[in-house]
Amino acid sequence: MAEKNYSEKAQEILNAAELRMRQGGFDAVSYRDLAAAVGIKASSVHYHFPQKADLGRAVVERYTTKLLAFLGPPDDPSESAKTRIVRLCAAYQHALIHEEVPCLCCVLGAESLDLPSVVSEAVSHFFVQMIDWTEQALGDRSDAEALAKYLISTLQGTMITALTLKQPQLLQDAKPYLLRLID
Repeated sequence: MAEKNYSEKAQEILNAAELRMRQGGFDAVSYRDLAAAVGIKASSVHYHFPQKADLGRAVVERYTTKLLAFLGPPDDPSESAKTRIVRLCAAYQHALIHEEVPCLCCVLGAESLDLPSVVSEAVSHFFVQMIDWTEQALGDRSDAEALAKYLISTLQGTMITALTLKQPQLLQDAKPYLLRLID
């Protein structure tokens, strides 16, 4: 998925919307608040993203593209499967510990039944992309598909548990157990 070329102002809107969604879900975003955050009128937000569903889809698609770019190629022959999965775990840890917000699609996935269909589809696509990346990262294993689904599900679930218990280190604690599955 190639990243779209958004204007500088549209990027600012997407950044503000992503942060609000990661902190409080889809309903935490209002065009009035976004306009105030980036110093424009609400009508200008509508100019860039006519409907809130358009904005939500754009936020999720951009997030997916950025995360996959961070993870890099899933089949780099100079890396082991374990190295790739360590990087995957690091992405989840970075979000929660350093950025102090959960994975966007962890939040939106939990409310996907109530999202506009285009946003829900983008969130579903995120999970498919993450599972596909992880499956490829695991290499030529007979259980790669099932293990990829398990790893992504576990990381997402651990993130929710870490948030709920206010114990972000749970992601770090889970990593050695996940890595044992790679051996």
